[in-house]
Amino acid sequence: MYQIFPVPGQCPVCGSGMIVTELNCPECETTIKGRFTLGRLALLSAEQLEFVEVFLRCDGKIKRVEDELGISYPTVRSRLNEIITTMGYELPGSEPEEKVSPERRRQVLDDLAAGRISPEEAVDLLQGELPD
Repeated sequence: MYQIFPVPGQCPVCGSGMIVTELNCPECETTIKGRFTLGRLALLSAEQLEFVEVFLRCDGKIKRVEDELGISYPTVRSRLNEIITTMGYELPGSEPEEKVSPERRRQVLDDLAAGRISPEEAVDLLQGELPD
């Protein structure tokens, strides 16, 4: 039998996300080749994965995580926030940055209402894809 190691989620050379190109069944020796994603959890470090396991085992109850790990509420929140951002999600309660100022938004909507621009142009302008 051979030793099995965890799949590294990030390239140790450049830091890019890794992909799996071959899967093998140890029982029947079936092999499947292709390009398979590892998923967002593979982006986490071993320490972050361990924290996620504790968090899940504690039913997501921060007080129980505090007690099990012997850490404070701010430390639990900080680790959760780090995991959320590492996985590519926005933090809860964080507002996406506005690409268009409220004044510019009003001007675009006025121009659309007056027929000076098309609905498609208005969408592009409101998404910040065209210059002012």
